[in-house]
Parts: sequence; C-alpha cells; structure tokens
Amino acid sequence: MSDKVSNLIDITERESAADDIWTDFRPIERITLELAQRYHYSLGKQSRFFIELQNRRFFATACGSCGRVCAPPRPLCPACLQPTNWRELTGEGRLETWSTLHFSPGTNADVAALQTPYVLAYVLLDGADTLFPHVLRAEGESLRRGMRVRVAYNEGPVSHPIHLMVFVLA
Repeated sequence: MSDKVSNLIDITERESAADDIWTDFRPIERITLELAQRYHYSLGKQSRFFIELQNRRFFATACGSCGRVCAPPRPLCPACLQPTNWRELTGEGRLETWSTLHFSPGTNADVAALQTPYVLAYVLLDGADTLFPHVLRAEGESLRRGMRVRVAYNEGPVSHPIHLMVFVLA
C-alpha cells in the first residue's frame, strides 16, 4: 500500500488453515476516514425567519391561494406550489410527538453542546398547518401528546440561527 494512505488503513491478518485456497483474500481491511464539508449558502427567502428570531419574533409563511401556513417557512406552498407570504405567529402550539435522544449527532457546535438526553419535538404551532421539529427543553418521561409549548428565545451566540429558539412547556 502507498505510504500516502497507509496510515488510514488497518490490515489485520486472520489465521487460516494450510490448505485454505483463499489465504490471499483473508486480510481484513478497515479504513478510517473523516469527512468534513464546508459550504456557503444563502438563506434566501427564509432569511427573514432567522432575522426575526434575533428580534424574538416567530414567522411562518402563508399561501395566498389555498391559505396553507407553513412553519418552518417555505417560499412555495407545498400543496399548490404558489408563492407564499410572511405571517407572524405567536410561537405557541401543542406537542404532537417527540423522541428522546440519548446520543447527539454533533452536527454543529450548538448540537454538540446539548446535554444528553434531550428531546426532539414535533410541534403544531397555533395558526400553522405543518409540524415544526425542534429541541424541547423538558424531561421526556413527563411529556404527553397535546401538551402546550411555546418558543423561548436564546440570546446566543450560536453557530446556526435556528438555535436562537427552543421550545419549552407553556
């Protein structure tokens, strides 16, 4: 193996019988790779959502054609594909379902800093037609479907603006 990649490959030999015709194919390769991606993106039409989170206001988008309200916001209505308009919501709603996570995927510094276990909740916000998935600060054992929750705002600093908010029990 090349010296350039040998430090990434761990080859362990397995014992084989003397009459084993597959001896040459028995080494086990285990490759350890770390992948990192850096990309730049525009928040596009959703940028107002994040700007308003900094202002402690919660926005969704509403379709002028069919009236569907989406939170998280979407530039086009998923039902009729018409452009949407911004609409402020109270940030209150009800818990529909949740999952208690005992392991953090560590996708960014904010997620890596969450103390496990933590709750990922799906909330139907008052005035919205879609579920909003996000962290809920609560004990998973105490939760019941239909419980009232609300948005609480974080002052930051955060590595992604979505972490300027969290759900809490109302």
